[in-house]
Amino acid sequence: MSDSPLSRLRQRLPGLHLRTDAGDLEFYGRDWTRRWTPAPLAIALPSNIGEVQEIVRWAVESRVGIVPSGGRTGLSGGAVAAGGELVLSFERMNRVLGLDPVDRLLSVQPGLALEALQNAAREQGLYYPVDFASRGSCSIGGNIATNAGGIRVIRYGNTREWIAGLKLVTGTGELLDLNRGLVKNSSGYDLRHLVIGAEGTLGLVVEAQVRLTDAPVESNVMLLALPAMENLMQVYAACRRDLGISAFEFFTDRAREYVVGHGATDPFEQVHPYYVIAEFDATDEAQRARAVAVFERCFGEGWVEDGVISQSSAQAAALWRLREGISESLAPLKPYKNDISVRISAIPGFMQAMREIFECEYPLHDVVWFGHIGDGNLHINVIRDQGTDEAAFIGDCERVTALLSHTLARFGGSISAEHGIGLVKKKYLAETHSEAEVAIMRGIKRVLDPHGIMNPGKLFDAV
Repeated sequence: MSDSPLSRLRQRLPGLHLRTDAGDLEFYGRDWTRRWTPAPLAIALPSNIGEVQEIVRWAVESRVGIVPSGGRTGLSGGAVAAGGELVLSFERMNRVLGLDPVDRLLSVQPGLALEALQNAAREQGLYYPVDFASRGSCSIGGNIATNAGGIRVIRYGNTREWIAGLKLVTGTGELLDLNRGLVKNSSGYDLRHLVIGAEGTLGLVVEAQVRLTDAPVESNVMLLALPAMENLMQVYAACRRDLGISAFEFFTDRAREYVVGHGATDPFEQVHPYYVIAEFDATDEAQRARAVAVFERCFGEGWVEDGVISQSSAQAAALWRLREGISESLAPLKPYKNDISVRISAIPGFMQAMREIFECEYPLHDVVWFGHIGDGNLHINVIRDQGTDEAAFIGDCERVTALLSHTLARFGGSISAEHGIGLVKKKYLAETHSEAEVAIMRGIKRVLDPHGIMNPGKLFDAV
């Protein structure tokens, strides 16, 4: 009998689902970045925590890295397995485990899709508020790994605010039960928050207790057309002051062109340079009247050139599609993506500096940006000019990303807002964190993952 690492894993866990077909290796070995050639050793699909622990112990003995896999919708290479690692997919650990109606806690496995989690909450008359366009394919484990935010961070915050407890299998196979759903727990370090946003480099999240809240009040959506970038913050200030906004998103005319070409409907007769979508409370006529008043004031000041307020849930969904459909419309073009953040107050100056960089450095490539103005998060998509080969295009983008990273450092921002560092951005980590901070991060990893098997090469190189 062969004594290869995989044969030993099969002997150790004879009931474990293992896949080694070339198609599976390619499918599970990459995420949405599509920049690395997948080369995993195999795909393991455990069904319970005990199997996960045994896989980790095998990996320690065999000196094989483990790449955790959920929906693989990441954009930073965090779920890429290109160096003979074992991909550990949570595809079969995708269940709702139970609801505590008193504490409003939903216990779930990491492979559960975000949309399925939201539906489970809705069935109980409750609400899970973290939301984004990839809700049908991304998993809660991946959301935890990157502390994902999405479109309603203004009101509800990031994933971190909604995780009451975690079970983590460390790099030695030990199972930790972190915080256990407590609201108050001042008993030392809260290791749960180290895990959230760690991109699977500290261990494998095998269960989560998710907080739920009341269903939101009735809302409306307002789409506004703006003549200039400088008007974005003026309109945001007006909406934040006079409306109960839960989302405030923007996109450019270039983003509009792609998403309309992909099937979205633009209600305006003319094309405008910038657009804003604001979602606001609209439980009575007084609140709806305030929205009209905000539009009229912005229009009178010259900050807005046109606008529409949804009159039905179907129209609201159609307006949201103009924003949420952008990434899907760009996906076939394989854009190079930047996901960045600055303080909200720094947005005007940073956006001006960013625009100057793009105008100078991207004379051929098409730059499409959109984002969450209300939380300082901007998404930049660079579309390759057809006359430029892919290697040269990546070279252009990495050179510009370095400039962008330097600019972010000057404005006190982050090179990754919610997509993680992964493989794509780790060279820029030192411009977001000091040497002392990075050294502490490495030290934490050495404690929880002493053999360096957890998502190796992501965030930073081997420690």
